[in-house]
Amino acid sequence: MRLLLSALLVLLLTMTTQAASPPDDRPAYRLFTAEGKPVSFGKMAKALAAADVVLFGEQHNDPLAHWLELQVARELAERKAGQLVLGLEMFERDVQPLVEQYNVGELDAKAFEEQSRPWPNYQTDYKPLLELARQQKLRVVGTNVPRRYAQQVAKGSLTALDALPAEEKNWLAPLPIRVDYTLPGYQGMAQMFGGDAAHAAGVQNIIQAQALKDATMAHFIRQSRQPGQLLLHVNGAYHSDNHDGIVWYLRQAEPQLRILTISTVTQAQLGKLDKENLKKADYMLVVPEDMTKTY
Repeated sequence: MRLLLSALLVLLLTMTTQAASPPDDRPAYRLFTAEGKPVSFGKMAKALAAADVVLFGEQHNDPLAHWLELQVARELAERKAGQLVLGLEMFERDVQPLVEQYNVGELDAKAFEEQSRPWPNYQTDYKPLLELARQQKLRVVGTNVPRRYAQQVAKGSLTALDALPAEEKNWLAPLPIRVDYTLPGYQGMAQMFGGDAAHAAGVQNIIQAQALKDATMAHFIRQSRQPGQLLLHVNGAYHSDNHDGIVWYLRQAEPQLRILTISTVTQAQLGKLDKENLKKADYMLVVPEDMTKTY
C-alpha cells in the first residue's frame, strides 16, 4: 500500500512539474533588473509607481516594447489614480495644442492625424496609448523639439537657435544648452559618426542636435509634472540608456527627482541578461533577436 501511495505521489509531482514548465515554451520577452536578476512585471510596476519620472526606452519598431508600454501605462494609471501623466517623444512641442484638443475630445482623429505630424507607425504603435489616455483621462504631453530645429543644429551648431523669435524659443529647452561630450551616449555617437579631427565639427553638431532633443524633453517633462504626480515618458532607448541623455538633464535641473528607466534590447537567448546590457537601465526588457518588427 505504501509503495502504491509513493508511486502515485511521484507521478503527481512529475505531472505538476511538467505542467508548470512545458518543454516547448517559447517566451516572448523577459524582464531583468540592472544587475541581471529576473523580475516580475508586478514587482517592477510597484517600483515604478514610487518614482517621480519613468523613462521607457523603446526600440521604435519593436512590437513587444509598444505592447508593454501600454501595459505599464494601464498599471500605473491604476496604481496612481488621477496622478499619472503620459509624455511622448513622438509629438513635438509646437503641436501640443493639438495633442490637448484631441485628448479631451475637441479634435477628431482625422483632423488630429492630418495636422499633428504623427510618426509613420503611429496607428499601430502609439495611437493605443493616446486612446488609453482618453479613456483614463490622463494628461498627454508631447515633449520633443520640432525636428526642423534639430536639423538646423546638426548643420550649423546650437548657435543657429540664437536668432529664433522668442515665440519659437518657447518650444525648446531654455538657451544656452550645456552639452557634456563625455556622456557615454554622446561618446558613442562620436565613434559612430567618425570622431577624428577631420570630422570633429560635423560630429559635434550632430551631438549638439541630440543634446537639444534630450534637454528639451527633460525640460518639458519637468514642466508638465506637478508635485505628487508620476510622469511616464516614452522615448527611444538611446535617449535614456546608461542614465544619461534625458536623465542627465533632469538631474542637472532637479537632483532630487526619483527617476527610473527601462531599456529595450534584443538578445539571442532570454535566459539571462547579456553582459553588455547590464546596468544599461534600472529595468531591462529583453526580446528575441528574431522578433518581428512593425516596420
